[in-house]
Amino acid sequence: MADKVYRASTTAPVNIAVVKYWGKRDAKLNLPTNSSLSVTLSQDDLRTLTTASASASYSGDDTLILNGEVSDISGARTQACLRELRARRAALEAANSDLPKLSTYPLKIVSENNFPTAAGLASSAAGFAALVRAIADLYELPESPSDLSLIARQGSGSACRSLFGGYVAWRMGEQADGLDSRADLVAEASHWPDMRALILVVSAAKKGVSSSSGMQQTVATSGMFKERITTVVPKMMDLMEESIKNKDFEQFAEVTMRDSNSFHATCADTYPPIFYMNDVSKTAIRAVEYINAKAGRTVAAYTFDAGPNCVVYYLEKDAPTVLGTFYQALSSVSGWKEGTASVKSEFQLEDNLASVLKDGVSRVIMTGVGEGPQKTNEFLVAEDGSTVKR
Repeated sequence: MADKVYRASTTAPVNIAVVKYWGKRDAKLNLPTNSSLSVTLSQDDLRTLTTASASASYSGDDTLILNGEVSDISGARTQACLRELRARRAALEAANSDLPKLSTYPLKIVSENNFPTAAGLASSAAGFAALVRAIADLYELPESPSDLSLIARQGSGSACRSLFGGYVAWRMGEQADGLDSRADLVAEASHWPDMRALILVVSAAKKGVSSSSGMQQTVATSGMFKERITTVVPKMMDLMEESIKNKDFEQFAEVTMRDSNSFHATCADTYPPIFYMNDVSKTAIRAVEYINAKAGRTVAAYTFDAGPNCVVYYLEKDAPTVLGTFYQALSSVSGWKEGTASVKSEFQLEDNLASVLKDGVSRVIMTGVGEGPQKTNEFLVAEDGSTVKR
């Protein structure tokens, strides 16, 4: 069946780091200068859906359609992922001559996100995790998620963590070949299922300084950076793993906020300085501090990736205090789930904080800890190889 179209579909989640990855010891292999740890977010709210297909009837090179637009996949990172996955499929075909020679067919990959790309919402993490998982399923590779994380890491560093659900560490590794720089599971989502996240989307615009170039600038010029990777992060990793194991939110929150501050301090210490956060971001920090002070304990934790969006972690039991307070200020923006209006907080943000947030936050995303990639029968490539119109 020369014209048969082979296909596999998967969804993959976004993850938001609570101990950040920043800096590479090897740019080509995407090897980090420090370990990192993240929370995988629920795919009900944030996910990439990717269908990978292959057919002898396809002509030309591999193609990728992302969110309805033809996407360039000639870049070294994407090519590294495709090359590695093909090599593993070719090894299976060499060992079993009955297998169709999928490794020799062009790939047609179609992918879509249900959230803005390049907005500091870890879209590349979900994207590369979905790409690698979908092709691995298409090729029927036996590799574990941790093995596949070695491939996804070469596409986007944080993508290696999106191959798992729950609470995930990316171990930096020490080997020059990067074979020990991989993701592993710290705890399943079911271990601490009541973790929630409220994302305040401050700007869905593309970043001024991309993460990749920002990292290299920081490594080259920041005096604080060495202290971060040698002392700060190893300590944060130990404390974070301990807080997840013990389900200790106060410690989880303190480490999350301290690490975010440390990361952005090294960005500011870069020459010339890099500022991913803006005045709205800083106001969100003040709002979290205000809520914690009013509650008399730590009920919310802020963190910022390389962008202005604020991710607020909290536990389900504290939803009235955290969500209720933010909702009063931001009830006019979209993204609130049904029933949020009935969540009442006894606290109200001061007018100056509320007005800056109201003017600067374009939407909210309410989500929580979730599972890793899921196989699905929802295909973006039809049986005849055509792109499904949606």
